[in-house]
Amino acid sequence: MKQDFTPIILGSDINVYGMARSFNEAYGISVKALADTQLAPTRYSKIVDVELHHGFSEDPTFIEVMREQMQLYQDHQEPVILIACGDGYAELLSKHKEELQQTFVVPYIDYDLLEKLISKEGFYQIAEEHGLPYPKTKIITKADFKNADYLDFPFDYPVELKPEDPVSWLDVQFEGRKKAFTIHDEEELQDIVGKIYNNGYQADLILQDFIPGDDSNMRVLNAYVGKDHRLKMLCLGHPLLEDPTPQAIGNYMAILPEFNEKLYEQVEAFLEDLNYTGMANFDLKYDERDGEFKFFEINLRQGRSSFYVTLNGYNLAKWYIDDYVYDTLKDKPTVYGNKLKSKQVLWLGVPVKIFKQYAYDNKAKQIAEELIHEGRYGTTVFYDKDHGFKRWLLMRYMFHNYYARYKEYYQVNKGQFFGKKN
Repeated sequence: MKQDFTPIILGSDINVYGMARSFNEAYGISVKALADTQLAPTRYSKIVDVELHHGFSEDPTFIEVMREQMQLYQDHQEPVILIACGDGYAELLSKHKEELQQTFVVPYIDYDLLEKLISKEGFYQIAEEHGLPYPKTKIITKADFKNADYLDFPFDYPVELKPEDPVSWLDVQFEGRKKAFTIHDEEELQDIVGKIYNNGYQADLILQDFIPGDDSNMRVLNAYVGKDHRLKMLCLGHPLLEDPTPQAIGNYMAILPEFNEKLYEQVEAFLEDLNYTGMANFDLKYDERDGEFKFFEINLRQGRSSFYVTLNGYNLAKWYIDDYVYDTLKDKPTVYGNKLKSKQVLWLGVPVKIFKQYAYDNKAKQIAEELIHEGRYGTTVFYDKDHGFKRWLLMRYMFHNYYARYKEYYQVNKGQFFGKKN
């Protein structure tokens, strides 16, 4: 097949590998990635060539490197498409969109909209305006902490506590640090908020009503909105297991594809009202108290576990190419994914044995186990066309590490809240 486009992916994580694999499956090509550091999922790969630039994940290095890339590709005849695989890279592409568009295709929203949506506070404000349900929320500022003015809120314990600014959160370290906290009483809340602000965190915190239920009450939704700002694809996933490791809590480890017409209608209206463009990823949870799905956040790119979309027949790479290279999406009907259960495939980010041992026992798990029995499951990183010995060994090691992580962290960070013993 003649290659009449060039993708450049930003990052080196599992999301990057999923996008590189999507391009390889659809077009038989390998791709170039630009990144700050080399992460395991793309190491020793034949389908993605990671070019490292120290400091690339932030300005000024980012735009300096991209200007060098603009020189390299300025005479390129075919479209060169930039695809971000992390919040920081999506933000940087949006920030420099006007300049980068002189050479590249940059399928991302304008920076003024990104600034509103990338902030959880901004997202909840926009969700409120557009009638998108979200958990009851209180914003805690550093001033609130100093004045002890954060202990009164209009919902009960337990509560969820998470940083508003996940980028600066990476620099904050203390014993017991997690990606997010589930807190059961006032004494624990005072202790955690104190540790956070006394160890250098400056931004706001998000305090939310804890929506009851185990990991299988979560949902993840990936969408693609075309350059004409019309929705082209929605693919809903039903997470059945999450990573219990403190720094990775909330990362999905098993996703069963699902169809939900009401959710699709809500998200379609929301994105089109915003004049959105490109990939979007939503995290939400079913609230049995009122029967509604509550939206936690929007990621302005495909999610880290989004290869479940490709696995179920909606190849992530093809949306970009059909839209910006072949211009074939404008006349096609919107794809509402996973209507046919007979074609559904389970995505796993852990060994089958861990899924069977730790996923909460319910009907969805039974369906997933049937798919496993039928061989209808897959992963992002184990790919038959990229199967060198060093890579295979590293991926096996990466998967094997989850045994120790679940043994150490599942009961304290997950099992105790859901009544599950392992």
